[in-house]
Amino acid sequence: MVIDPLFIAYIAGGVSLLLFIWIIRLEMKLRKFMSGKSAKSLEDTIILMKKEITDLKRFEEESISYFKNVEMRLHRSIQGIKTIRFNPFKGTGDGGNQSFATSFIDESGDGVVISSLHSRDRVSIFSKPLEKFKSNFELTDEEKEVIEESKRTIGSK
Repeated sequence: MVIDPLFIAYIAGGVSLLLFIWIIRLEMKLRKFMSGKSAKSLEDTIILMKKEITDLKRFEEESISYFKNVEMRLHRSIQGIKTIRFNPFKGTGDGGNQSFATSFIDESGDGVVISSLHSRDRVSIFSKPLEKFKSNFELTDEEKEVIEESKRTIGSK
């Protein structure tokens, strides 16, 4: 079986034509991709994008640090504030409901409870420090109640 050289020439020409069309098509895509840009400006764009990504990572790290600081300060801030009014002299009629107990407590139960006892002739004010919802000083029933109410408002255990 002998293959005609003219047939081989037609096949080679057809393949060459297909390759030529493929090259032209690739060249058009490349020009479209690079339109208005040179290889130098494309490299500058990539360098600029790398710098912007680095800046974004630095901003992310600073933001995380800031939010951790805010979170830490928030845990130490006063979050539970409650006040109850009461009459310490119920049977005698002295004082009315002018006496009160107020607690100022952070998330871990540290803070202070301030209470006052009002009578006709004097007012006494007491301040007792709190650590983990407890005090080294004896607490009245009203002070214990206001501490428990504050504890419930901040959702502590």
